[in-house]
Amino acid sequence: MDKSYRLNSQLRPVCVGAIIVLAAASGAPAAPPAEITVDSRIPGGNIIVDKIQADEVLLHQDLRDTAGDWFYWCLRVRGAGSRTLTFKFTRGNVLGVRGPAVSTDQGATWKWLGTESVKGASFRYTFSPTVEEVRFSYCIPYFESDLKKFLARHARPRLKVETLCRTAKGRDVELLRLGKLDGEPEHRVLLTARHHACESMADYVLEALLEAVLADDEDGAWLRKHVEFLAVPFMDKDGVEDGDQGKNRRPHDHNRDYLQKIYPSVKSLTERVSRWSAGKLRVAIDLHCPWIRGDHNEVIYFVGGPDAENWKRVTQLAGILEACQRGPLRYRASDNLPFGKAWNTGDGNPKQQSFGRWAAGLPGILIGTSLEIPYANAGGKEVTAESARAFGRDLARALRQYLQTKAGRK
Repeated sequence: MDKSYRLNSQLRPVCVGAIIVLAAASGAPAAPPAEITVDSRIPGGNIIVDKIQADEVLLHQDLRDTAGDWFYWCLRVRGAGSRTLTFKFTRGNVLGVRGPAVSTDQGATWKWLGTESVKGASFRYTFSPTVEEVRFSYCIPYFESDLKKFLARHARPRLKVETLCRTAKGRDVELLRLGKLDGEPEHRVLLTARHHACESMADYVLEALLEAVLADDEDGAWLRKHVEFLAVPFMDKDGVEDGDQGKNRRPHDHNRDYLQKIYPSVKSLTERVSRWSAGKLRVAIDLHCPWIRGDHNEVIYFVGGPDAENWKRVTQLAGILEACQRGPLRYRASDNLPFGKAWNTGDGNPKQQSFGRWAAGLPGILIGTSLEIPYANAGGKEVTAESARAFGRDLARALRQYLQTKAGRK
């Protein structure tokens, strides 16, 4: 639900339907000063404001069709110049381990506000008198506009942009092809992200991995000679742009749709891959972000499936990644989550199947798995757009080494 809320420090709010309007308080001046507006009318916007009182905004995340609870939110504040406001969340603590992300340039760049701004389920922010609009989010977002910037930096023919399908709301789901595009490759690799709409850091990793394939260096040259890549950055494109949680969507989310295939992107991907793979699909990795906070949610890790041979090969790739990484986000193979441990038990609806389970059963596949990238904190290091991209380059290097070695042969 799209709502807009306004506050004037010398006016008292009166609730009329979905919008808080303003009535003059006794003794208020005839010409009211500028209003403060809190809304979600931006890409990925998600917020419901309960009320605004004095300098405090009471609000909560919009769960829409989510089964249970989740923590994604994203909002815009305008007209708050020189004010200090407190934002208090009323349905659980949905602030991450580095506080909210903030943008003062209309979403072009983001940074973490920091824990010093946070107290419990609230955060405070002092608005600059010269900045008209400030955006806040649970995480550092990544939308279609970010993908377009990436695509604009890379000339064809090394990268081909196609449409996997159109969503239920009429949006294009981008499909990217790169690597060995002239003639038959030795190997094929499938990469996906945003089966859960809110898990944005996955796309920064994916973006940099693809950039590494296109790079004029040793890794890029080898990958373009031997490997064809197919990548889908937004499996839940409508959810990404509309600001949905995506996780636990009713009746099931995109990552539990690989049996019933009720979503156009999942149905189209499975059909496309069955034609495209030709027995040469070696690696399929679905990129995710984990829970909001906690020990195992603040490390990078592969998620194991019930296929023991598949998991053995995942651990081979994991060992290579740990050894060859160069970026600031340090991955440890010991952080991986094998099948049967913690939440990874496979219990659930027998009519549902994940990407990882589906991919692990494809002809010729060596590795079918998912990889979790934390939102804000990975092994004590700050997760940002740049540090996530650095990890994406590390993952590309590891894939090259895996496919070059005997571990990458059937």
